[in-house]
Amino acid sequence: MRSPLMPKATAVWLVENTSLTFDQIAEFCGLHPLEVQAIADGEVATQMLGLDPVANGQTTAEELARCQADPEARIKLLETAIPPQYQRHKGPRYTPIAKRQDKPDAILYLLRNHPELSDAQICKLVGTTKPTINAVRDRSHWNSPNLKARHPVGLELCTLEELDQAVTKATRGKRTLADIEAEIAARAQAEDVEA
Repeated sequence: MRSPLMPKATAVWLVENTSLTFDQIAEFCGLHPLEVQAIADGEVATQMLGLDPVANGQTTAEELARCQADPEARIKLLETAIPPQYQRHKGPRYTPIAKRQDKPDAILYLLRNHPELSDAQICKLVGTTKPTINAVRDRSHWNSPNLKARHPVGLELCTLEELDQAVTKATRGKRTLADIEAEIAARAQAEDVEA
């Protein structure tokens, strides 16, 4: 179940300012009822300032009044209280200065271990340019002697999901080595049967 932002601070405010049961507060805030009881007893969160869920836009005063009247009722979180999910934009990604020196290592790894990826896919994954990819491929990069093939996910230049999607897209419709070996074995078997 979704819980409000800053659940302990919200629980502190609800314990101090309402007559809701511990179970109601615990379920709304995503806490254990014993933790809410400890807040009420002053054992936990003694210095914490309470957060008003009504003023914060997480629920309404009418909802609190309804739940105070009925101990079996549960507080509902407003739909507008949930922040929108972050969606990555399609534009160029920013790479911190400290990680920019790692890009050639990631390019070398992708060229060695995923030759099916196109230059455009490598550019998108690592955030580099085609001349840099060509320089690493031709060993004409200014730092070629010191390059080590390192995984781009380990370098935090892309996510594993992005890499998997790129590899899947690159291999879509192409025969794998296992397919080719199976075809050769089937041909050899067919030739043995004919002979």
